Amino acid sequence: MLVLPVGDALRAKMESHSFCAEAGDHTMSSFILPLGWLPVWRRNFLVWRKLALPSILGNLADPLIYMLGLGYGLGALLPTLDGQPYVAFLAAGTVCASTMNAATFEALYSSFSRMHVQKTWDAILNTPLGLNDVVAGELFWAATKSLFSGAAILVVITALGLTHGPLVLWALPAIVLTGLAFAALGLIWNALAPSYDFFMYYFTLFITPMTLISGVFFPTEQLPGWLATIGAALPLAQGVALVRPLLAGQVPADSWLHIGILLVTTAIAFTIALRLTRRRLLK
Repeated sequence: MLVLPVGDALRAKMESHSFCAEAGDHTMSSFILPLGWLPVWRRNFLVWRKLALPSILGNLADPLIYMLGLGYGLGALLPTLDGQPYVAFLAAGTVCASTMNAATFEALYSSFSRMHVQKTWDAILNTPLGLNDVVAGELFWAATKSLFSGAAILVVITALGLTHGPLVLWALPAIVLTGLAFAALGLIWNALAPSYDFFMYYFTLFITPMTLISGVFFPTEQLPGWLATIGAALPLAQGVALVRPLLAGQVPADSWLHIGILLVTTAIAFTIALRLTRRRLLK
């Protein structure tokens, strides 16, 4: 089978869709099927499944080292924070930070490999699927990877006795929402990146500062006023604000506000990512 370059395949698909629309033909699945992204998600899942255990263990190691080292080490020198031991306070932040990192790595390095290096997108776009399906599939797959990572850490901290009550199960939807937001943001950078090295700017200028000021390690209220306002408005802070009370057996305050911010972030970032990706591939 002849596989067209991704730009040519995309142009041909757009021209075909335009012709079908003029003719009244509504059979173009890539622009109409609501679950067109599912084959892309399934393809990525089947590849990941071959190395599932090492992947999960790898995602567990770094956040657990931080949580146990800082939580029990630094926590021994601190009084309770927000009415709970520091290790329990840090556990919620660790869940969200791990979710953010997993979604970001997948949306950046893995998606870039499939798009630019392995040319997997070229092959997919030579099928009835369209670019919307591919980018949406990458979005939902990155969010799924973040769910695996966040849920694995949730199991560990539950085994350590750092969660309280059945409300902890509601942390799973919060993890998904957080993963979606960071997957969409990562796809923007993926569309702009000329090489893997470009991603270091994203981590240095965005991810690392966000981790430090979004309430992962300490309450945002401890920051100077203007910086606390910025930190509390960031996507990671919304996830922390949802997960931390749930792990403590409490209902989050202003939960709909935090959920709304994450959903709006996802929608806006995904729209921008899709347009930038389309422009990149049509060059």
